[in-house]
Amino acid sequence: MWTDGACKGNPGPGGWGALLVAGGREKELWGGESPTTNNRMELTGVIEALRALKRPCSIVLHVDSTYVMQGMSSWIAGWKRNGWRTSSKQPVKNADLWRALDEEIAQHEVRWVWVKGHAGDPGNERADQLANRGVAEL
Repeated sequence: MWTDGACKGNPGPGGWGALLVAGGREKELWGGESPTTNNRMELTGVIEALRALKRPCSIVLHVDSTYVMQGMSSWIAGWKRNGWRTSSKQPVKNADLWRALDEEIAQHEVRWVWVKGHAGDPGNERADQLANRGVAEL
């Protein structure tokens, strides 16, 4: 699974994309909204990709967003422990999406992989194209 987000302006019109590959089959997903932010679209891409799964799965999830990677690997446990507040007691930005993502990943076994964006990873390049399609089709 590869996901990506795009935003034309931040905030501005945005899109998300996801490429799901399993058993020799591929599924492409995309969408958009406006106004939004790049971080919201990065999160939405992951959430929508996971929502597309029909049953619990073991997934290798590729993202190019350090925001998503750090959120999942470092920040989310503390946010949940602190009632969705940061260490400085401020409300977590995009808490609605972080909560939705937390609910989705609880149903699956997820191995997170960070890939550098725009660096030739074929799955990431396709997810980026789908995210831009989401913006274009608004």
